[in-house]
Amino acid sequence: MAYVRAAERGEQIIAAAMRVLSSVGVPAMTLRGVATEAGIPLGTLHYVFPTKDQLLRAVTAKVIQDISDALRADLELDRGVEHAFRQGVTNFWSRLVESGLGLQIMQYELTTYSLRTEGPGGLARSQYERYGSLVTEFCEQAAQAAGERCAIGFDVLGRLTLALVDGLILQYVANPDDDRARRDLKHALDMIVLLADPQPVAARQPVRSA
Repeated sequence: MAYVRAAERGEQIIAAAMRVLSSVGVPAMTLRGVATEAGIPLGTLHYVFPTKDQLLRAVTAKVIQDISDALRADLELDRGVEHAFRQGVTNFWSRLVESGLGLQIMQYELTTYSLRTEGPGGLARSQYERYGSLVTEFCEQAAQAAGERCAIGFDVLGRLTLALVDGLILQYVANPDDDRARRDLKHALDMIVLLADPQPVAARQPVRSA
């Protein structure tokens, strides 16, 4: 077997794990099954990821990075919060939701698996905190780049966006109607933009000397 760098081997295993998880789900996934999917000996997989939990955490980190990449693709932050918000969430939906129902189901299973095995405060908590913070971060950066402010905190904006989009994903997974889902997503984004009410920051008036 040709030598493969540890980082590259890890990426290979994570990709194989995501395919297995998307196909059979978290409870049925085994390290042996992932090794077979990756085309490597089980011992090689154990060397990189000794436990199922470590592999699932690596998969979650990869999912979060993929979401971040989708949200930020083609963004022009200096066009303001509303543009960045609509563009980012729509990109995410078209790239990662419509094209990967199995991946979406996998993410919910990762959450429930964590809650079942670790309870609140474990991987599920950090998973959802990071999801929300992805929206928070790029909207805040857009506001700074465009000189805008919002009527609600950017952390609130992130959590509310996550709540609405998460619910729409569940409905889409249960009943994958592309046209309805896109209409509903647009209405959800309209509501959040109306609540956030991004506006230019008023320029300070020069202080006149007496």
